[in-house]
Amino acid sequence: MGRTTASFGRWVVVGAAAVLAGGCTHAGFGSAEGHFATFSVPEPKGTTVHICHAYGCQRKTRVRFTDADLAELGAIMAKWRGKTDTAEDERRGVAYAIGWMETRVGKEIGTKDDRPGMDFAASGDPTQQDCVDEATNTTSYLTVLAGAGLIRHHTVGTPFAKENYLRGVAGWTHWTAVIEEKSTKKRYAVDSWIYANGENPAVVATEEWYIADLASLPAATR
Repeated sequence: MGRTTASFGRWVVVGAAAVLAGGCTHAGFGSAEGHFATFSVPEPKGTTVHICHAYGCQRKTRVRFTDADLAELGAIMAKWRGKTDTAEDERRGVAYAIGWMETRVGKEIGTKDDRPGMDFAASGDPTQQDCVDEATNTTSYLTVLAGAGLIRHHTVGTPFAKENYLRGVAGWTHWTAVIEEKSTKKRYAVDSWIYANGENPAVVATEEWYIADLASLPAATR
């Protein structure tokens, strides 16, 4: 099926609890730990993560990033950090690193053909991921990068969601991972759900992310 702009399942119940008369932003479950607990996902430990797939974290598959993986990720971050080593440079590096990690994991667990966006028929399909899966996985990936000392200018934030039910399914609850710039405390959405597996996520200031509906989601970070 083609891309749609609605979802269902466990996370819909969570999102429906936050319905307001108009648009709404809510900071998930208070912490990344709370987010993992809500969807019954083991927290990242060292370089081991549990990858959500099949929509709403119905499936969770253990993956460990090796020393060789960390070396490759270090090279990616160093390339984009360059000589200037700014927070903006680091955000671009994060986009490429997350894309690389998605590709690496997709080959191992069978999500390499995850389609962009959402399919009504994909719930329960272990090859596909919705925005809850993507937000959770990206938070895990960011935690690995931070734990390896590969993120210097940012901390890993709590996944959060936006919605605008006045727009119907076009404004349905949409989740994203988050990083926060240390010096400015500005938060950035890191959103992989919009694109096929392995493509760079969008990294965009949270106040500019998903303003109205799914059509307003940003372009990938290149």
